[in-house]
Amino acid sequence: MKMNYIKMKIPTILLSILPISIIIGSSFSLVNLSLLSLYFLFIYFSKNNIKIEDTKSVLLLLTLYLYLIFNSLISLDISSGIYRNLGFIRFILFFLMINYLFFINEKSLNILKTWSIIFFIVLIDIYIERYTGSNIFGLGKIEIDGVSQDHGPRVTSFFRNEPIAGAFICGFTFIVLGYILSFLKSSKKFKVLGFIIILVCLAGIMVTGERSNGLKALIGLLIFISFIDYVKLKNRLFVFLGIIAIFFFLVNFSDYVKYRYIDQFYSKIKTQDDRENFINNSLYFKLYKSGFYVFKNNPWFGVGNKNYRVETCVAKKKSIHKEYWCQTHPHQVYFEMLSEHGIIGTIIILSIIFYLIFRIIRKIIDGRNYIQVGSMVFLLINFVPVLPSGAFFNNFNITLFMINFSLMYAVNKETNIFSKK
Repeated sequence: MKMNYIKMKIPTILLSILPISIIIGSSFSLVNLSLLSLYFLFIYFSKNNIKIEDTKSVLLLLTLYLYLIFNSLISLDISSGIYRNLGFIRFILFFLMINYLFFINEKSLNILKTWSIIFFIVLIDIYIERYTGSNIFGLGKIEIDGVSQDHGPRVTSFFRNEPIAGAFICGFTFIVLGYILSFLKSSKKFKVLGFIIILVCLAGIMVTGERSNGLKALIGLLIFISFIDYVKLKNRLFVFLGIIAIFFFLVNFSDYVKYRYIDQFYSKIKTQDDRENFINNSLYFKLYKSGFYVFKNNPWFGVGNKNYRVETCVAKKKSIHKEYWCQTHPHQVYFEMLSEHGIIGTIIILSIIFYLIFRIIRKIIDGRNYIQVGSMVFLLINFVPVLPSGAFFNNFNITLFMINFSLMYAVNKETNIFSKK
């Protein structure tokens, strides 16, 4: 069981700085994940006593990987999605690496301490940028090739050219809350601090202006509180109502947040004519409709991962399929799945993901491991219907997803794939 200290120090460091590599950019997170993946292969083949007890989860992930390769082979443009699909293997190895790291060393939870520090630095930076117009380093809007990268008043924080700060915070919120609340639950004196941290996290996501992530965070926090024993069962209804009340208070507290969550939407549906114009002209409705029509024209296996843009943009140039809307993806997970993977591919992907989540849900409930619950909750809110979302297999989004997925299994001995059940 004991490993060479230096040998295991390397993946520990790589995993500790993973949030920083995500902030720096997709290329850095790709390198980090690849190194962790390769390091697991090195450990696995250099040791003869490593045994995966839960082979079913790994076989299902490999099945998903084989499907993605198949999806590339039948896609409209193989070159568009082949690297994304082939590269999915790093997430399977990453899943194995995290499980193994937590299996051999319970002190691996210290990694989450580093993640929490990074998380709160970004969160503070979001508040600073919202109320001063620039982040900690005095950086505001930037130019790329002479073009101003303006996302309106949305907060971009350290991500600068992409409005994904809210998505980043949402991706780590439930992990960090699980980590912190597990310490605070035994202290009556500091228990209220947990609720303050919850509200600070929720407000931080909201002030970025990313409405979808704000609503997902609200839904997720209500589910999270339902699953943990931080508050007694009889008090949970009051906590739910309190969180919802604070949510609407925060909406009205900031003119910008109120504009993003209420005014911008309400002004478009006040009259019948407004509602008709909203439905006809809303970018999201156009994208959802476009995604549906791509699926309708390619019902069984879709157009291929990352090929929505190929299908719709080529059609626009040829002035065919006027119901198509040229964009990178339909901005909603179900329309994306259906348009790029069809009904068969969507069933394969979602069946594997949901089975891997719900097959251990009883152990999650019984274990009351806050970090595990938080990770599960984040996975579930990715599939909230209707709300807009980023491309599911985009490097940023799938990295956050697989971090939470891996921790959901790794942090509990009852579900860690290397533990004997």
